[in-house]
Amino acid sequence: MTVAASEAYGRGRFARARRGYDGVVLAVPVTVPYQRYSIEAAPWWMGKALRALSEGAGISHREFDGFSVASFTMGPDVAIGLTQHFGLSPRHIDHVPMGGAAGIVSIRRAARAVQAGDADIVACVAADTNRVDSFRHLLAGFSRFSQDAVYPYGAGGANGSFALIARHYMDTYGARREDFGKLCVAQRDNALKNPNALMKKPLTLDQYMSARPIAEPLHLFDCVMPCAGAEAFLVMREETAQELGLPFVRLLSAIERHNAFSEDPVQVRGGWVVDRDELYGMAGVEPSDLDFVQTYDDYPVISMMQFEDLGFCGKGEGANFVRSNTFTIDGTIPHNTSGGQLSVGQAGAAGGHLGITEAMRQLLGTAGGTQVKDAELGIVSGFGMINYDRGLASAAAILARP
Repeated sequence: MTVAASEAYGRGRFARARRGYDGVVLAVPVTVPYQRYSIEAAPWWMGKALRALSEGAGISHREFDGFSVASFTMGPDVAIGLTQHFGLSPRHIDHVPMGGAAGIVSIRRAARAVQAGDADIVACVAADTNRVDSFRHLLAGFSRFSQDAVYPYGAGGANGSFALIARHYMDTYGARREDFGKLCVAQRDNALKNPNALMKKPLTLDQYMSARPIAEPLHLFDCVMPCAGAEAFLVMREETAQELGLPFVRLLSAIERHNAFSEDPVQVRGGWVVDRDELYGMAGVEPSDLDFVQTYDDYPVISMMQFEDLGFCGKGEGANFVRSNTFTIDGTIPHNTSGGQLSVGQAGAAGGHLGITEAMRQLLGTAGGTQVKDAELGIVSGFGMINYDRGLASAAAILARP
């Protein structure tokens, strides 16, 4: 990266070496099983997650002195209002409205809080509900951009935007629908081993290719299914986890970057590439050292983009990388081992936490049917907040078994 580019992305003459995450651990991965539709509000799902965190930690939820929440549908409540609902009195509170990047952003903020002593145990919770009309209302008010420039013309939702991104990526780098389909089929195979996945039927490449179009070149199985559910975990210092007798995984490194490469006419890369040298350098590992990869998969083109931007292959080489590897639990690159959002479902903002809880279970050896043999090191990435031609938020973290 040139000096000018570094300065443009906040790495100029004032840049300092990023402080490590020594001593920070994650514990008690929680998934509240998803439902296609729910009459319950988002705070109900959060309450279920908090109870599971409390039971998993063996302490009262009132001992969580940090609370980080991500949700699209918790309104009219905000994070501070939820403290009264749940009987919490935290000294660190956070609302992270960054969609698929929110999970890792929550980890980074919680990690710094526990390192500084501003909190001892931070509960990171993401949940959304999905009533019959929830998705329509979400699309109508997702952003000022969608309200003013997209929704009034009948083009609501992410499908049209990601169709633009996918087509541009395909035209630029030669990726084919079959390449995206390979990822979707592998994730469905993984999901069949996950009792919490909503997709229960096998998927073949022929079925993927012949599925009805949604927004060309996207067809049915390129798109996540909205649902209701929750994901959660705890962030604390290692000595706190040991005192509580909790199994934990270590946070080796984490990055986030927003509105990167705004000069690109249509997105073909994300902010991961700006900071990935720090990501791997801080952890002291290389991509080839990782035992599994959990990418944010609202659409398969974004997973392919992450393979490139996270350093598994060069820019534009994603399609060949997919053709050269297998992505099932026992494959050459175990990828989205839970089935990912494409086969588990997308519970709103909880989709940005799904890869984290799955990565934790892999490293704790508690993933059950989706367990990767001898998993000791993994990466999880996040992506979110689409406006029209790009997603604005990207993040990644490397986690390790102690």
